[in-house]
Amino acid sequence: MHSSWVPRGNYIESNRDDCTVSLIYAVHLKKSGYVFFEYQYVDNNIFFEFFIQNDQCQEMDTTADKWVKLTDNGEWGSHSVMLKSGTNILYWRTTGILMGSKAVKPVLVKNITIEGVAYTSECFPCKPGTFSDKPGSFICQVCPRNTYSEKGAKECIRCDEDSQFSEEGSSECMERPPCTSKDYFQIHTPCDEEGKTQIMYKWIEPKICREDLTDAIRLPPSGEKKDCPPCNPGFYNNGSSSCHPCPPGTFSDGTKECRSCPAGTEPALGFEYKWWNVLPGNMKTSCFNVGNSKCDGMNGWEVAGDHIQSGAGGSDNDYLILNLHIPGFKPPTSMTGAMGSELGRITFVFETLCSADCVLYFMVDINRKSTNVVESWGGTKEKQAYTHVIFKNATFTFTWAFQRTNQGQDNRRFINDMVKIYSITATNAVDGVASSCRACALGSEQSGSSCVPCPPGHYIEKETNQCMECPPDTYLSIHQVYGKEACIPCGPGSRSTQDHSVCYSDCFFYHEKENQSLHYDFSNLSSVGSLMNGPSFTSKGTKYFHFFNISLCGHEGKKLAVCTNNITDFTVKEMVAGSDDYTNLVGAFVCQSTIIPSESKGFRAALSSQSIILADTFLGVTVETTLQNINIKEDMFPVSPSQIPDVHFFYKSSTTTTSCVNGRSTAVKMRCNPAKPGAGAISVPSKCPAGTCDGCTFYFLWESVEACPLCTEHDFHEIEGACKRGFQETLYVWNEPKWCIKGISLPEKKLSTCETVDFWLKVGAGVGAFTAVLLVALTCYFWKKNQKLEYKYSKLVMTTNSKECELPAADSCAIMEGEDNEEEVVYSNKQSLLGKLKSLATKEKEDHFESVQLKSSRSPNI
Repeated sequence: MHSSWVPRGNYIESNRDDCTVSLIYAVHLKKSGYVFFEYQYVDNNIFFEFFIQNDQCQEMDTTADKWVKLTDNGEWGSHSVMLKSGTNILYWRTTGILMGSKAVKPVLVKNITIEGVAYTSECFPCKPGTFSDKPGSFICQVCPRNTYSEKGAKECIRCDEDSQFSEEGSSECMERPPCTSKDYFQIHTPCDEEGKTQIMYKWIEPKICREDLTDAIRLPPSGEKKDCPPCNPGFYNNGSSSCHPCPPGTFSDGTKECRSCPAGTEPALGFEYKWWNVLPGNMKTSCFNVGNSKCDGMNGWEVAGDHIQSGAGGSDNDYLILNLHIPGFKPPTSMTGAMGSELGRITFVFETLCSADCVLYFMVDINRKSTNVVESWGGTKEKQAYTHVIFKNATFTFTWAFQRTNQGQDNRRFINDMVKIYSITATNAVDGVASSCRACALGSEQSGSSCVPCPPGHYIEKETNQCMECPPDTYLSIHQVYGKEACIPCGPGSRSTQDHSVCYSDCFFYHEKENQSLHYDFSNLSSVGSLMNGPSFTSKGTKYFHFFNISLCGHEGKKLAVCTNNITDFTVKEMVAGSDDYTNLVGAFVCQSTIIPSESKGFRAALSSQSIILADTFLGVTVETTLQNINIKEDMFPVSPSQIPDVHFFYKSSTTTTSCVNGRSTAVKMRCNPAKPGAGAISVPSKCPAGTCDGCTFYFLWESVEACPLCTEHDFHEIEGACKRGFQETLYVWNEPKWCIKGISLPEKKLSTCETVDFWLKVGAGVGAFTAVLLVALTCYFWKKNQKLEYKYSKLVMTTNSKECELPAADSCAIMEGEDNEEEVVYSNKQSLLGKLKSLATKEKEDHFESVQLKSSRSPNI
């Protein structure tokens, strides 16, 4: 497809793809001057530059800031630059960045004016559809509706109004076609005095069709009168045909009269529009077209009983606008002092019915400064609800803009494509009405028991209606302050701020594992960590990167990660110092930007765009892999080589999108890795190179030595040295590999007294010598006694042999003086230890004696 700037009548339109296209105009000036043009630039998915070069193709210093600023939807901005004398080559350059299938909205330029041209070589005739009634005119005027002109006309010629018509700037008249069903629309009439309403049909203005032709249709008859719908909540009907807001301090559900709130309660202010008989007083509707004024003055939306729907418009590419103005938001009286982030919210229920490329835009304007697109929906969408959270008290204008097609068509082919909004609800609106009352804190008796604001972090006690402070490590719900259940416990590993507005992590974490306490200190990682992931490429080959900023702990609930769109070349520092309404700056716990490198498109510097918040609420920190439906699967990251458990930080985003109906969420896995010092390294799952597989849940792995637990006595061991000169040295060393950081330090080496080995050798030698002497003495003693026994035995044997074996009478059976009782030795059948010693002592004797057993002297045979 050929990409170029396309003329669209009274403006020129840029490309819609991700190509780079330039609109170039060269002019030679005799004196210095300036160039002025009007433009529409509403989509930050396309980069818009304007710069000037001389005839040497050198960029002029007058366009040092060449990035053109974004404009609000439907509004024209202006841009002017000084021109030097000589040749000036003007460049309008656009570059689209398509990250998905959604096309970008083109840049529109009109009314290019150059001052400083000293003369011109000729006068140019007015183009068809324009005229000039004065000689030397600076510009040609456009012919009005139902007129036409040819080239060089001095005036416009009227068409035959009965049979012909023409649009603005036409070069000819066209025949009026027969009327069809696409030439009228239906409306609901306001309630009459009887409380009735009916459906009526009207021709779309300006009417260009004819009813008198053969194939023409006529307006359908009006419908039957029906009862009007009830008033919206907070309004009442006092017998008239219109609804009025309830007076301050009262409430109504829309069907009953307004009643005062009971004692101890206050009105719950806001707006709830769910019946659409007339357009509410703080809403207005309009129609706008970039290229023509056909729908100027038309109603862009029409009420339809139980919904409000887009109107017919003048052509298919009209913007049908619906605005809601709210002067401010504030919390209930009992929460006036709370420092919570949410002040209110706006919720609407809608559906789109489309056969073409229709788009519904939801936009927000703060303090009448700039209108920014918050969310958009393309094509047919089923009935659904969308909620936008309000974080600051300011004047808001909410805008719904519906366009049937953006293809530049001026006909009504898609007149039946529409959007329906069934209800719009805004809470805590400053000038709101009440449909109900809610409990409030009561003051002292002296104050008349009127509602009083509770201090920050206090809830209303049900029995006494007095303010009570929330328990520690809980935060106060912004939606409910009545009862202790309004204090919501913080997530694991987190604590609440002093005013109980949010929960946060102090970067310290404790975990009990196998009777061992693990303490983590992530404070050195509390500053913002960054990851540049990529590169990736668009369908046309444009290289880009995903850039993530992570504020692990923040600062007592304050989000420190900043992402910016630097299309205007502002630095982050300048934007932070400026207004907090600056739309190119987002702050969060986790945010993402798209980076376009300078060499990718020939830019002067790398560009950052499409900054989004991935997480603005801290949920908790735990070693578990699941928290509040956020699950880190085991195969998402490589397994840790250590036994130290990973710690997981969980976050979520309070803003929902069409693809993430529950908002985005983020999980950061902190892993101990001694090989990665300092801030370490952040990575994303290999399965999801963009950090997410579904666009809603993002996962990160942060490896660092700072993610290791604090060292304890279990992380080192002792080594005892040799005993030298009576002293022994004990050293303490870390276990290897070391899986801890900081914490306790290694103990100093220990020196203790000890006994040497020589001393024990001497003791052993002494004991051995003593034992040997004792054994020798015992051997000698028992050997001497054995000799005496042998002597008596041998004498007995000799005597027996001499008397032919007759035993002589014993001299005496008594033990002689100096002899010991030896019966226990003589009568033993088993050789004793002493016997063995005796045998050893006498084994070398030549004479051997016969061994005869002697019986005891007590035997009757002796």
